[in-house]
Formats: sequence, C-alpha cells, structure tokens
Amino acid sequence: MNRISSRHILSISDLMHQDIELILDTADSLKEILARPIKKVPPLRGRTVVNLFFEPSTRTRLSFELAAKRLSADTVSVAAAASSVVKGETLIDTARNVEAMRPDVIVLRHSCSGAPHLMANYVKTAAVINAGDGMNEHPTQALLDLFTVKEHFGRLSGLKVAIIGDIAHSRVAHSDILAFTKMGADVFVSGAATMFPVMIETMGARVVPRPEEAIEGADVVMALRIQKERQGGRSLIPSVREYAAVFGLTSERMRLAKPGAVVMHPGPINRGVEMAPELADGPYSVILDQVTNGVAVRMAILSLILPEDHLTSL
Repeated sequence: MNRISSRHILSISDLMHQDIELILDTADSLKEILARPIKKVPPLRGRTVVNLFFEPSTRTRLSFELAAKRLSADTVSVAAAASSVVKGETLIDTARNVEAMRPDVIVLRHSCSGAPHLMANYVKTAAVINAGDGMNEHPTQALLDLFTVKEHFGRLSGLKVAIIGDIAHSRVAHSDILAFTKMGADVFVSGAATMFPVMIETMGARVVPRPEEAIEGADVVMALRIQKERQGGRSLIPSVREYAAVFGLTSERMRLAKPGAVVMHPGPINRGVEMAPELADGPYSVILDQVTNGVAVRMAILSLILPEDHLTSL
C-alpha cells in the first residue's frame, strides 16, 4: 500500500494535492468494510493507536477509535481528566511518556493551538495526528468533508462552497478553506464581522458580508456553530436570536443555492441558531454522511501514515 508524503498529519498545508487524492481514494475503497456483517480487516493488526483527547469530543474520538478497531489495531483512549495533566504534567512529558510505551500513532486533540506540532517535535517513532488544536485546524474533519462532497458530486474542482458562521474561532473552517481551495473549489465565507479572523482572505476564501451572497449559486453550504468556549467570555453578537435571524441557515436562504446543493455541518448542531431543524434533517442534508465518512477517511489515514512494511494486505 502507498504512503502519504508526510510523517504526521498536523495541517492541511502539510499535505500535497496527491496526498489528499490518495487519502480520498483509499477511503473510498475502505468504506465498503463498514457495510460488512463483520466490520474488521487485518491491516493494522499488532499496531497501537493512542487517542489523547484533552477536550470533549463525540464524533472525532469515536470515529478514530472505530477506524482503528476496524483495521484490527489496538486502541487506548485517554481523557485529560483521567491523565497526569491534572497533576501538572506538561504536554512534552506526556508525549515522551506515551511514546516510551511504543505506540505507533498518537491522535491528539488539545485546546491550545499548535499542541500537535509541539508533540510531533518531541516524539521520534510515533506518528502524530491532529484531531483539533484550539482555534487552529482540524485537518481530518476537512478531509472527510472533501470526501463527502466528492462522493456526492464526483468532483471538487469548480464547485462553489459557502461556509457560514463563526469563522474566527472555528478550526474546521480554517482547515476546510485550505482543503477546498487546494482541491480547486471556490470558497465563500460569511458571518458576523466580529467573528472573522484577521487576513482571512489570505487563506484563499472570499469574504462576503451577507450570507445570501455566499449561498447564492453554491453547490455546498456549510453552517458552523458559535464557538462560545473559545471567545473568552466576550459577547461578540447582540443576541443569539438576532444572530439566527441574520446568519442562520433557513429553507428560504437555501433556495438561493444551486439545484441539488447539499447542506453540511461538522457538529454538534445548535438547532434553530446556525441551522433550522428542517434543513438538518431534510433532503439537502449530508450531515450523517459526514459522520459515516469520518470513519472511512480516518481508516484511510491510519493505513497510509504507517510504514508500508508494518502493514499486511487486505
């Protein structure tokens, strides 16, 4: 089996175009395993994946665990509250101690931007996968979003992607902008002006003030929740009600999109705020497809990040 060019997966920027294509193609071939009566194959038998989640997570954590188990790897999951972090251990010491137990892959989610990059600097043998670091990036979420869109449309290049919401504090938005533009899509972003990062357009997205302008003619419309936990207790909008009225994704606004457009959301959804319930559950929605595809994409990533001689054939 081929390998991607990067030893770690820390940022979409680290992946070349052909790396992303390889991940998506591999995920496509592995996804059928999820529909089998016995959902397990042996490629990573004898390998160990450690999940270090220092922030709450449902989809990402469970997805990585299932992906590893589907490939017959051994998995160990550690939450911050159950680790020596509560006793004052530094991330560097945690990394060194975990690596001393000889895992093959360390999956890290952390509230501090750059934490996976720091860990990767101190581990010598294990591969590090960024499962979300602060307000920085969430590269595997972007990869599963790419896969979901490509699965639906058969292509990525030339599509119009609208991302609506709290862009400044969303690591998903940052990775998705980098990923979709790298693969040839046109990305438009909209939201409250107080929720835009400085120099957002340097990432490749076009900023528009009104969500209707972003959604008009879009093939893909992604809504993002307000990241209250990353706003330092500040109030960046007059009220949730006003935000929903101005920026919430509704059926009326969705009618501006192209016929056959899809609605996406990385979850968790705040229904009635960034998205109307009828859209989350309606015919436009591929939100649950994103969840299913998250397992397939992370299976692909785990398969491709380990040295080839560590793998057995499917």
